[in-house]
This record gives sequence, C-alpha cells and structure tokens, in this order.
Amino acid sequence: MANSKSAEKRSRQAEKRRVHNRAQRSRMKTAIKKVLTARDAESATAETAFRETSALLDRYATRNLVHRNKAARKKSQLARHIARLG
Repeated sequence: MANSKSAEKRSRQAEKRRVHNRAQRSRMKTAIKKVLTARDAESATAETAFRETSALLDRYATRNLVHRNKAARKKSQLARHIARLG
C-alpha cells in the first residue's frame, strides 16, 4: 500500500504502463503467429506479414519493450521459416 501521494501516483502510472505493455506484447505474439501460419512464401500475405512483424519487432526493441537481441532472433527465425516454405 502506498504511503505518500507520490507513491500512489507512481502506482497508478505503473499499472497503466503494465496494461499498455501487455497489450503490445500480445500484439507482437499475434503478428509472429500470423507469419508462422502462412502457407507458402510466394504468397503476398506471408511476405507482407513478415515485413509488418519485422517492423513491429524493431519498433518494440527501440522502445525497450523487448530486448534488441530477442527482436533480432525472432526476425531471423521468421526469415528462416519463410525461406523454408519457398
């Protein structure tokens, strides 16, 4: 329990950030699944989904939502997956 006004405010801010970050992580996971469920590499959907997911991962790495190495690793895994489909 917060003992001061500043601690109460900090608690409110932390809760807002937690909810927002959770939504962003969920969005990231959904985007990754969209790439992994693509049927073939030649389809526009697979390439488009990969490009969107790659941009999303870079953005979240810049904002420190995910570690930059994790973002790079996921992009690499997705690129390999797309290459194997083709």
